[in-house]
Amino acid sequence: MEQNLQNPTGRRRTEHKHHPPEPRKSTQPGFFRIVTYNIHKCRGLDRRVRPQRIAEVLTEIDADIIALQEVWNLEDKGSEDDQARFIAGQLELDYRFGENRRLDGGGYGNMILSRFPFVATENYDLSHRSREERGCLRADVRLNDGAILHVYNVHLGTAFTERGYQGRRLVEEQILTAEDLSGPRILLGDFNEWRRGLASRLLSAHFVCRDAGAALRRRRTYPAFLPLLHLDHIYFDDSLQLRHAVLHKSRTAIIASDHLPLVADFCLRQSPV
Repeated sequence: MEQNLQNPTGRRRTEHKHHPPEPRKSTQPGFFRIVTYNIHKCRGLDRRVRPQRIAEVLTEIDADIIALQEVWNLEDKGSEDDQARFIAGQLELDYRFGENRRLDGGGYGNMILSRFPFVATENYDLSHRSREERGCLRADVRLNDGAILHVYNVHLGTAFTERGYQGRRLVEEQILTAEDLSGPRILLGDFNEWRRGLASRLLSAHFVCRDAGAALRRRRTYPAFLPLLHLDHIYFDDSLQLRHAVLHKSRTAIIASDHLPLVADFCLRQSPV
């Protein structure tokens, strides 16, 4: 039975070469594909809000675990307005939503979808002073070999001091170092850090292993149509082996949001590959 670890608190065309992810191998023990994607409330390059396009991009990627930021749920509106429920329904995946604030009558925050069963979830408050409310959604999932994977989905702030506070809170308090951790950890999301600031230095030192995006020759994820900044990252424990990483740059992905999805394939080091 899943545990709730904490009560909730509530233009010009450009030519590009796209190399899609390799076929998923999650039937292998200890293997999984994961993606982080800031969906910008499903508002695309054309300024239209189209959750269906986001679902199409995620279908192309075919990840086992999906971490989304800037998800907006208007529960009493049309089916596509409840973005978390709509996207999960289109993908036929279970999901958990971490609301960080209310926005125009709806919930706004981070979301994790998984092909693997959820074991526990918790939403941590990372808000700093009078800045916009931010959070870190943790979900523990059971991989197909029985191992527990701790997934942390974050969306850090846009101010330098704010991100420094959030980085310290992640590594110094009972979030990434919680006593109930029993398996490998993976931290991913939109870090809003285009230069190597305090948050990046703290997390790089804490996880030892490099950011998965460092394996890419071109790692910039924002803005999607002409990426200039490397804002999205995946940090992971050394008990996880990075097999492959790719920026998903299909034509739909370029217009569906203002970020590109960052995709990575992992396996447990003790598992056969």
